Amino acid sequence: MRIGLIRHGLTDWNVAGRIQGRSDIPLNEEGRRQAKLLGERLLTEPYQWDYIITSGLSRAQETGEIISGIIHVPLLPPDERLQERSFGQAEGLTQEEREAKWGVDWNSLDLGQEKEPEMRLRALAFINDLAQQYPHHHILVVSHGALLAQLYRALYEDRYTERIGNLSLTILENEEENWNPLLYNCTKHLLESISDKTNS
Repeated sequence: MRIGLIRHGLTDWNVAGRIQGRSDIPLNEEGRRQAKLLGERLLTEPYQWDYIITSGLSRAQETGEIISGIIHVPLLPPDERLQERSFGQAEGLTQEEREAKWGVDWNSLDLGQEKEPEMRLRALAFINDLAQQYPHHHILVVSHGALLAQLYRALYEDRYTERIGNLSLTILENEEENWNPLLYNCTKHLLESISDKTNS
């Protein structure tokens, strides 16, 4: 089994640097364009996909729907375990606003945010359940930056630490209960599009 892990497309809150968490912020037009670019990339690559599953938050759901429409792969019901970390009182605030309210160490305070070990547990539970339910299928998963970062930390400790980009693609293959990375945090489809614009 393979899973393709995708961070949703860009939103206006991403652009403004506001923490989204569980706030249900939709894609903006650039986010929709990014989703289309990844869908077009997936059409040209040898990996085949059987299903798409998302977190259910609209920015992930619409990303999945756009890709589904391009590669003609059905959507499974959303799974809440894929939702972004709840950031409690910090949601909707920029870095500057957070630091003005609570200081530079705001993330170490109890502001109602979900704890990182809890995130890792639910992310691992999700992919383990997926492997049991669909052992012979290949599934695209559309989720969120903080959740995906904690999943990679749970699987690989500090081997992968770079920021998870919008519409990045990571591909993991399950072999004897190990998830082997075939591709990590790849956004070449977005970079190639910029290059095409520059050259045209």
